[in-house]
Amino acid sequence: MQPSPWTPATGNPTQVLLVEDDRRLAELVSDYLREHGFAVQHVPRGDLGSAACRQHAPELVVLDLMLPGLGGIDVCRQIRSFSDVPILMLTACEDDIEQVLGLESGADDYVHKPIEPRLLLARLRALLRRRHGSGPAGVPCRLMHGELLIDRVQREVHLHGQPVELGTTEFEILWLLASQPGQILSRDQILQAARGIGFDGLDRSVDVCIGKLRRKLGDDAREPRRIKTVWGRGYQFNPSAWSA
Repeated sequence: MQPSPWTPATGNPTQVLLVEDDRRLAELVSDYLREHGFAVQHVPRGDLGSAACRQHAPELVVLDLMLPGLGGIDVCRQIRSFSDVPILMLTACEDDIEQVLGLESGADDYVHKPIEPRLLLARLRALLRRRHGSGPAGVPCRLMHGELLIDRVQREVHLHGQPVELGTTEFEILWLLASQPGQILSRDQILQAARGIGFDGLDRSVDVCIGKLRRKLGDDAREPRRIKTVWGRGYQFNPSAWSA
């Protein structure tokens, strides 16, 4: 078995919770991930997902959108109520609304069915890099802009001294913007940094995450000052807008 690049020093493989009702697909995904050094716990129903996450404390969750017992979006919300574990959703829907709802519910990424196992593996590894990576040498581990503090090692954000709970992708996008204050970053640049893929003109995940960041960080969605929209170009972090 090929060891995972994220196998801890104890030798224990990275734990993945797979919530998927399609038995054949679940076996395919589980076998492929195990071949690449992951340990997979599978549950076939949505109403078992939250309890399984509490019980097994996985480092990654792969969650189908359409599940018996409880839908994937509701499962995602349940997990987000007690855990910030990275969640990747599987969806057979091309519907933009479904993707937005999944991201709004707290998912960090999604993969379309039919699943290409190598793409799934790449996305999971990217989520782990973002969660555990501390950045290259010479890159600061903490950023402060006025009353906003971002700690990359602890993966914590504080505003006016109060903690702000962010998902994995939300944290990465905020870090990316805050580490380049005043610069305009395109959706393609943000997607490349946050998820390792290019913007295809249809992906709404950046816009959804920016909207969630604005709400959580007290920015006015109608007239944002802290994270500005530069129409036709991208987004810009305003370093002067974070004072009391």
